[in-house]
Amino acid sequence: MSSNKNVAGLLGIWNRYKEKHPNIAQFLVFFILSNGITVLQLVLMPAFKSLFAKTALVNTSFQILQFGHNFDGSPYYVFDYAAGALSSGGGGGLAYFLAVQITLAIAQIINFFAQRSITFKSNSNIWQAAFWYVVAYIVITIGAAAAQGFYKAPIYNLFMNTWGMGSVGETTADVITMIINSAISFWVFFPIFKIIFKQKS
Repeated sequence: MSSNKNVAGLLGIWNRYKEKHPNIAQFLVFFILSNGITVLQLVLMPAFKSLFAKTALVNTSFQILQFGHNFDGSPYYVFDYAAGALSSGGGGGLAYFLAVQITLAIAQIINFFAQRSITFKSNSNIWQAAFWYVVAYIVITIGAAAAQGFYKAPIYNLFMNTWGMGSVGETTADVITMIINSAISFWVFFPIFKIIFKQKS
């Protein structure tokens, strides 16, 4: 009984706070759900990576959307996953790309429904919201991939080679790159959600 009273008391405090500060409360719920989705990604990513690492896809290069050149004159690709395992100096190939994108897709599908119904309590047209969500997801994915070209290689090199951490360094770098990706999505998606997840009277 006392635990029920404690829960009811906490809910009462939260509801009063939500009435006084609706926008801050909404952001806090968005923040908590987003972090939960990030944890899910950190669980799924290694699982998919391990699964695809056992296939020939590791040795299939996936380098598309060339956008200028790197400082050394080599082509700069938005999606740059050269053939070969990361541990042997490759880019993970199509296997790594699929592990990342499938993880992100699952996370974003869950995120869409959770944010729509829990954070924003939207009752607008779900298909229209889904369309704009997919458009935003594609644009953000391309933008995040382009940004990844600047920090991915240095992070993996630092942990795997400079610090000599090997496979542990690779896993650590996986976690850091996934967190950076999630942080980019977090700050970009909130204002987009405010637009596409509307409440209609």
